[in-house]
Amino acid sequence: MITLVYFWRIKKIFLPVALLFMAINRISLKKMANIKFVKLLGTGKGESFTPKDADQYRWGLLLTTAESDLEKIDNSKVIKGWQKISSDEYRVVLRNISAHGSWSKQQPFLAELFDWDGKVAAITRARIVWRKNLIFWRAVPPVTTSLHKSPGLISAIGIGEAPIGLQGTFSIWESTASLREFAYKGQAHAQAIKATHLNKWYSEELFSRFAVIQERGNLK
Repeated sequence: MITLVYFWRIKKIFLPVALLFMAINRISLKKMANIKFVKLLGTGKGESFTPKDADQYRWGLLLTTAESDLEKIDNSKVIKGWQKISSDEYRVVLRNISAHGSWSKQQPFLAELFDWDGKVAAITRARIVWRKNLIFWRAVPPVTTSLHKSPGLISAIGIGEAPIGLQGTFSIWESTASLREFAYKGQAHAQAIKATHLNKWYSEELFSRFAVIQERGNLK
């Protein structure tokens, strides 16, 4: 199994079409036999995780599928539709290295323990307890500032299934070592982890690390 992630920057005139695609694409993709998990994603700068962070002109798609179906998906009506309304596209093919937690009560990424010395991707995702959104938003800025300044970070954006409450990050790193340096040794991130356990912000959370097998386009 592989994980496929797409991000498209759309032309302003096609915003209504993008919103329509967000509503109907999941149904079309679920009909494809080997697709096991699908999420249509909004994006943001990943700086505040508040509604003002949202980028209405960049949208994303994440799915897990059989590696043999990569070309079929790439040539599907869903992908071709997004390509027609976009000014640029980023696509990355990933193999999961490790995964902790759940996403919509599922464990979509099957961990494959193998040696990898190339670029890695990280996906974090959390369902924030509704009444704790304000506390969470106040605590996030130091962590996101630290993230964007971290050595070894290539690019990072916010992702979410909704403007409020269902948020996360997608990031690309030069190596596993640079990702671990931020995750386990960064002071701001360590403090955020402690605050998470203390304040119980999340009703569900996930962290997964991937080997970057193939990229097309530029996430920046």
